[in-house]
Amino acid sequence: MFNVGSGISGVNGVNVAPIVHCVRHAQGYHNLSIANHALHDPSLTPYGEEQCRRLNQYFPDHQNVELLVASPIRRTIYTTLLSFEPGVKRGLKVIALPELQETSDLPCDTGSDLATLHKEFHDQPVDLSLVHTGWNSKTGKWAPDAEAIATRCREARQWLKSRPEKEIVVVTHGGFLHYLTEDWTGSSKFRGLSTAFSIGTGWANCETRSYAFADETSDNASLQETSESKERRRGSEKPLSKTEQMELRQTTHKTWEQSGYQIQTKV
Repeated sequence: MFNVGSGISGVNGVNVAPIVHCVRHAQGYHNLSIANHALHDPSLTPYGEEQCRRLNQYFPDHQNVELLVASPIRRTIYTTLLSFEPGVKRGLKVIALPELQETSDLPCDTGSDLATLHKEFHDQPVDLSLVHTGWNSKTGKWAPDAEAIATRCREARQWLKSRPEKEIVVVTHGGFLHYLTEDWTGSSKFRGLSTAFSIGTGWANCETRSYAFADETSDNASLQETSESKERRRGSEKPLSKTEQMELRQTTHKTWEQSGYQIQTKV
């Protein structure tokens, strides 16, 4: 577990948690076919790079972003560098946070060794200080089972909530984002280019949603999507209740386990 810092000092010394802009990475080569899931830590396609340029152009809050955070997997790092170039030009570095890596142990969702990352990004504004040897082992803390994933999601949220910055960009993965936000709506909506895909996500490539931290006393550090963000993407559609979210979560877990995308949690 990494150390957490102090949050923003607000009224009467009360910490004010940041706004978090969550982003799914742009299209990678693994998104093109099931066969490409065998590619180890694939990069972005040319179309994925174009998606980043569009996000760069249309993202409305570049001037407010004070921290860039990404999963250490190559496609998420490149998505952050390309999509949030204005922040990079202002001197922001991309902090690679291993807790944000994708949920499965497929080759496409398994990151590169630390030495490889250092070699590839040595001349880029990427901070790998929180990435340690074994981060890509997919065992123990990093195992692809629901309990381990939920635990590292909670740790990631706690770390983000403790940050002093007012607005943070987090670039991560479609499956992981359902765990991170605890919103399972549309969890099989996007299944790649083939309808044969048995797993999916409710997040499109380069989709962005904005969140505030819930006002709660527990250490879960729950995220709540802002009303502006929900209105942009859903209009007046009624959100799922907490019970409906839990039922959908269980259904998604079962589907992902049956597909081999996630292993069953040991009791």
